[in-house]
Amino acid sequence: MIRIAAFCSLMIFSCSYACGQNLIGYKNNEIRKFMKENRKDMNYDKVRNSMFSYLKYSDNYDRQTILFFLTTDSVCKSIRVICDSAMKTEKIKELDTNYRRIADNSWIDDHNGKKYLITFKDEQWSCSITIVPDKQK
Repeated sequence: MIRIAAFCSLMIFSCSYACGQNLIGYKNNEIRKFMKENRKDMNYDKVRNSMFSYLKYSDNYDRQTILFFLTTDSVCKSIRVICDSAMKTEKIKELDTNYRRIADNSWIDDHNGKKYLITFKDEQWSCSITIVPDKQK
């Protein structure tokens, strides 16, 4: 029984860490490796788009999609998470746990000496989280 409780605690911690990980600045292959090792619940969806270069991951139930937008050098420049509106409370709690809240729907991440702005947007059928480098110094 103790082993099961310890395993569950470890899984909850690792899932929370992996969900809150900011991968801006990572290269295409580093993101793919990270997702394969840490987000086994997410599947890589190969996409072709002539306007944008990005990696797309979605879960088995289509409740959550993660888009990693890349530069021409295949480096992540921003992240967008789109999820079912039923996940709103869970996602806000995750943001409050992993980042510093600066407004109702905004957080700051201090990562590798840089700041990143995280915004939450609640739509009618979904909600989205966007992570971009903070332009303010």
